[in-house]
Amino acid sequence: MFPVDNQLCIYLGISITVWFTVLLVFIIVPAILGVSFGFRSLYMKTLLKVFEWATVRMERGAKEQNRQLYKPYSYGIKELPSSLEQEIQELRGPTSTTSGSEPEFEMADVLYFCTRGVESIVDDEVTKRFSAQELESWNLLTRSNYNFRHISLRLSVLWGLGVLIRYGFLLPLRVTLAVTGIGLLLILTTVVGFLPSGELRTRLSEKVHLMCYRIFVRALSAIITYHNRENKPKNGGICVANHTTPIDIIILANDGCYAMVGQIHGGLMGTLQRAMVKSSPHIWFERSEVKDRHLVVKRLGDHVADKTKKPILIFPEGTCINNTSVMMFKKGSFEIGCTVYPVAIKYDPRFGDAFWNSSAFGMVSYLLRMMSSWAIVCSVWYLPPMNRKEGEDAVQFANRVKAAIAEQGGLVDLLWDGGLKRAKVKETFKEDQQKLYSKVLVGEPEDQTEDKLGEDEDVKAAQIQ
Repeated sequence: MFPVDNQLCIYLGISITVWFTVLLVFIIVPAILGVSFGFRSLYMKTLLKVFEWATVRMERGAKEQNRQLYKPYSYGIKELPSSLEQEIQELRGPTSTTSGSEPEFEMADVLYFCTRGVESIVDDEVTKRFSAQELESWNLLTRSNYNFRHISLRLSVLWGLGVLIRYGFLLPLRVTLAVTGIGLLLILTTVVGFLPSGELRTRLSEKVHLMCYRIFVRALSAIITYHNRENKPKNGGICVANHTTPIDIIILANDGCYAMVGQIHGGLMGTLQRAMVKSSPHIWFERSEVKDRHLVVKRLGDHVADKTKKPILIFPEGTCINNTSVMMFKKGSFEIGCTVYPVAIKYDPRFGDAFWNSSAFGMVSYLLRMMSSWAIVCSVWYLPPMNRKEGEDAVQFANRVKAAIAEQGGLVDLLWDGGLKRAKVKETFKEDQQKLYSKVLVGEPEDQTEDKLGEDEDVKAAQIQ
């Protein structure tokens, strides 16, 4: 009995040694040196070939079984007229009094608001931004839940093989890398923190952070394409980006060091925050301080005033959006009066859904989902730096930066506040529609009505932010 147990221990020790040796030689050391052997790119190209074959086989099997394949459906809502008065006139008919000298209410006007309400429910452009992005085809993951694997035996075998690869090989590999990266970050940042402030400490801190973030990137099998690196954020500025997932931080920090801004947490996240701030000037706020907007702006201003400190990384949306759009930017980071460096991040959903739905998944379960997906593939665009124009307020500046990010990333530019993910629509939105309709009834000119409502929108956006 004892010889058998000793032999099993020997085999287990050899396996663990080989496992960590392979990780050290092919992943950890290249991450430290900032080099790549091209395995991830080859892996991505292979996956694309597999997806193409699976799509063809899926369509063929569905045709043989007379089945209808699921496709994201567009409801085809008609484009609304630019004038509320125009649509009400169409509903009232040619005998309406809207165009007369004495406008008045008619029961037919109710149909306009009923129609708009139903269209908003059917094609809701807000709440659907807080759920997983729909795919045009199956990516062999169970997330889509369309049961495509039952169409043919080959697809079933391919799906089963994918499960074995993802959970039997990729997940243990990625968890090992993640634990290694976290351990190195905790130990090395603590060691660097004991050094006196100076150029040596700054350089070592930068090297440690870059090394650990590169290990994290490999723990996610992330394949990142960076564009226009000449526009990378510089010291004394603020980097703002659209927000899809907490992984955004890893994606950007893999290509350069930033000063992080965030609320102080407990548990593992809090441990990491305390270790990071020992070697680098990150900005962590207590929960009570976050509510004091003036204190936050002051601390951010003091940071960017020191040109020796790294640029601040901020996600002005304040919540994660599902990789299809950009929602309203909070104005706080645009009040400081420094250069803003916009960054657009766009993920490829074919390899894995990077969106974090915090209402449905905790951080640990979300990370496990990421590590059990095929890969994280994304593109990052560094946009030219932007400054606040003369006569431009913080809200207008924020909207201009948001529009540039949305255009570059191919995202939908929405005016809605991401806070609607957890809160109800503010009463001011309802009041705006009531004001618009009342002005139509009293016969106020349409262009004057639109100008006043535009002013109301700016005031409302400032209040919300």
